[in-house]
Amino acid sequence: MSESDKTHFGYKQVDTKDKVKMVRNVFHSVAGKYDLMNDLMSMGVHRIWKRIAVEFVRAREGHRILDLAGGTGDLTILMSKNVGRTGEIVVCDINDAMLNVGRDRLINKGIVNNIRYVQGNAETLPFPDNYFDCITIAFGLRNVTHKDKALESMLRVLKPGGKALVLEFSKPVLPGLDKIYDLYSFHVLPKLGQAFANDAESYQYLAESIRMHPDQATLKEMMQQAGFIQCDYFNLSGGIVAMHRGYKA
Repeated sequence: MSESDKTHFGYKQVDTKDKVKMVRNVFHSVAGKYDLMNDLMSMGVHRIWKRIAVEFVRAREGHRILDLAGGTGDLTILMSKNVGRTGEIVVCDINDAMLNVGRDRLINKGIVNNIRYVQGNAETLPFPDNYFDCITIAFGLRNVTHKDKALESMLRVLKPGGKALVLEFSKPVLPGLDKIYDLYSFHVLPKLGQAFANDAESYQYLAESIRMHPDQATLKEMMQQAGFIQCDYFNLSGGIVAMHRGYKA
């Protein structure tokens, strides 16, 4: 088997054809505790990051938005009022367990009129060309096997002038923060996963997947290579997270 048939799953080298299933298994495992663990792992700061992302969306009445890797619906909840009854948010995730948790959560909040749920792969999005005004993907791109294909697929389904927003863990830029972050990620997160989700292994993978994700400059270049224009990014929490933005010409 050639090197091109291999990819990384955290720090492990695995067969490319197996990664989607392995990632799916991780999120099947954590779906029920996903929101609780996000609060615990980030001490609630993920909510601030997501609110900042939604500010970048600038959703308006009638907009059609794709919440890619939308999971349990955090961004959709924040955006649903802005698109109004004439707009639409499509929550798309490769994992049916995450979609089901998100659907139940939104229904319980009474958010039902302008939401659609689609199980789909980011690399081959099941939508027409030039369909969405905006695409968001929060903490999902790093789990995609072929990120370049996902970015190209996102560009295809965006309307001309539309924008893609990628909120993702990145590389700390403050001096000394990387050491503190590593200590927390590899010694605290798996223990939290074991204590609250009975699953240390999945949270070990999540920590490793963050380290394997491209840094800020590399992801910006990848977006440009995929065809996005006016690409930029903004560091949050000292670069632990970065908000990337690109437009379709």
